[in-house]
Amino acid sequence: EPFGTTMYDSLQATLEKRFSQGMQLNLSYTWSKTIGFQDNNDSGPAVRALNYWDRNRTVRGYDRPHNVQISQIWELPFGRGKSLATEGVASAILGGWQVNNILSFFSGTPFTVASNAASLNLPGSSQTADQVLPEVRILGGVGRGQPYFDPGAFAPVNQARFGNTGYNILRGPGFANWDFSLFRRFRMGERFALQFRAEAFNFTNTPHFNNPGTNVSSFNPSLTDPLRRFGGYTEITSTFNGVGRDGFDERQVRLGLRLSW
Repeated sequence: EPFGTTMYDSLQATLEKRFSQGMQLNLSYTWSKTIGFQDNNDSGPAVRALNYWDRNRTVRGYDRPHNVQISQIWELPFGRGKSLATEGVASAILGGWQVNNILSFFSGTPFTVASNAASLNLPGSSQTADQVLPEVRILGGVGRGQPYFDPGAFAPVNQARFGNTGYNILRGPGFANWDFSLFRRFRMGERFALQFRAEAFNFTNTPHFNNPGTNVSSFNPSLTDPLRRFGGYTEITSTFNGVGRDGFDERQVRLGLRLSW
């Protein structure tokens, strides 16, 4: 180690409205692809045999082809110095508010459909499954007994050979997240200002799912109980906590006060 190389190519576009008339908006889009050498959790190449070295080269596990980020700041047009409700009760109630948004959308990450590597007889190498159907249907299930992709599209390999599939051939669930905040500023004389903040991370409480289980050798189609039949194969049973604040994926609300002078 290190072994192999990694190549990243992308198209990046940005649309920006600079802050004016109380509004700022930024939109960025990245279309990309990352190709490199597959590894076993950073412990070395997935295939440790020179005759099959090219099998290691594939789309990397962190590749996300589409990434859209939208951020916005909007000072509402009410209150003193604004265009609407500039005085009186309406100004006191509606003035000083600011709305902020961060929206994120990106593709899911790729994953490999695996098989038990015992028959491969190649210590340290990972085995891939045989694809037995011409097309792999993405069913979109979440939870125990609800397959994310067609479990019958693959079969385990019981011979001293590699499966007929490569690494990272399927892609997991995409990602959508909305962080929202509402601020209000109160003037306290000429020198001091107090800002109230209400912030919601993952405002819509949208779960961000991990990739499904991928070991086809865990699948036992003869069992009638769906909770035991899949053995984790094709099932999504967790969320991607690395995205949420402080390692949590569910909605979090935070209230605060900021004094400035």
